[in-house]
Amino acid sequence: MTQRVRRFGRRRFLGCMTAGVAAAPYVLTSTALGGQGRPPASERITVGFLGVGGHGIHRNLGMFLQQPDAQPVALCDADRRQLPIALRMVQQKLGSGYTCQMTHDWREVVARPDVDAVMISTPDHWHVPMSVAAIRAGKDVICEKPTVTVAEGRLLADTVKRYGAVFQLSTEDRSLAVYHRMAELVRNQRIGKLRRIVVGLPTGPSHAADPTPQPPPRELDYEMWLGPAPWAPYCPARLPFNWRWVSDYSGGMLTDWGAHLFDTAQWGNDTERTGPIEVSGTGKRPEKGLYDTFYEFHLTYKYANGVEMEVHSGGVRLRFEGTDGWIENVGWIGPLEASSPEILRSVIGPGEVHLFTCPGGEHRNFLDCVKTRRDPYFPAEIGHRCCSLAHLGNMALELDRKLRWDPRAERFPDDPEANRLVSRAMRAPWTL
Repeated sequence: MTQRVRRFGRRRFLGCMTAGVAAAPYVLTSTALGGQGRPPASERITVGFLGVGGHGIHRNLGMFLQQPDAQPVALCDADRRQLPIALRMVQQKLGSGYTCQMTHDWREVVARPDVDAVMISTPDHWHVPMSVAAIRAGKDVICEKPTVTVAEGRLLADTVKRYGAVFQLSTEDRSLAVYHRMAELVRNQRIGKLRRIVVGLPTGPSHAADPTPQPPPRELDYEMWLGPAPWAPYCPARLPFNWRWVSDYSGGMLTDWGAHLFDTAQWGNDTERTGPIEVSGTGKRPEKGLYDTFYEFHLTYKYANGVEMEVHSGGVRLRFEGTDGWIENVGWIGPLEASSPEILRSVIGPGEVHLFTCPGGEHRNFLDCVKTRRDPYFPAEIGHRCCSLAHLGNMALELDRKLRWDPRAERFPDDPEANRLVSRAMRAPWTL
């Protein structure tokens, strides 16, 4: 175990011992000692779950409950109706008598000294504020993608580095054999020198959602749900899932699905810690109603290494084209195809590029890295650069013109109009 994990374990042990001295002789229970494939409490990582809606429960809480060295201790959601659902799920795994803190205020979880890490599964506009607060409080963080602006992503990556935190952007792509294999083949030039990438993403909703205000459900702390986003009246079409199509909270399909496919594209292009130098394109978005993100888009990104990447709505696809062939898959986790069978049969030798992965997925990888203090497979800097691709695309569509980008400075040279879109104001009293 690392020094940090040992400190956490010792802290919990001493806390129990102190309570025992005041009340009664300290007794080690069988649960504390572990057993049946579960490590003792001193070796478990305590996790607080911020956001326990559909994905927060069915993907993230469910995956952590499969890890014997993860111990849920807190459940948080602005919609109080979700809390007993999440608790029942925990108790089904850990026993009917198992308890967790349940709260609608994420700050209570972050303030707890006995929480080692947090899993953030909230709407996108909360990702960076919660992550930064948790890191500053000494927690490690695994957080759903994406960020909402380039500037927030930069702050997050810098905060992770400053505090020495472990941060994982929570997507499974790098653990999936098809995408890992594709990126490795491209990085090892099995298709020759890379020239072109084609990314296909789903088309977003084009209908006009009803924005008619209604009173929020009494169980929903709507003010907390909005948080740093601009104030807007509650309406059912705004949440829980459809916030993705409202620019106050997310960036539409470009950020939602783009954070998956863009990452493998940058991985294969060896540009995962930088970005393009130019972006242009066209798009469509609803002309009226609540939803205002682009549902159709056609974008071209240019990189300093000469590679061009095209991004089109209409269906999931990832294709790499090189001087000696191509490799692609169509559909989510679709089978690999290539210009010749030899490409797919190729063996990556010991002296070649082997890309870091974890077949157990992002949650297993995160826990392992909390113990080793190694960067996970999708760390903050790489995640920030991936999300920035989507933001740059949305900015080019918003301004309806070609944009030049400096990936080192993360600014648009001599373009104050575009640079105003790199960040956005936060509603008081929330700050970063």
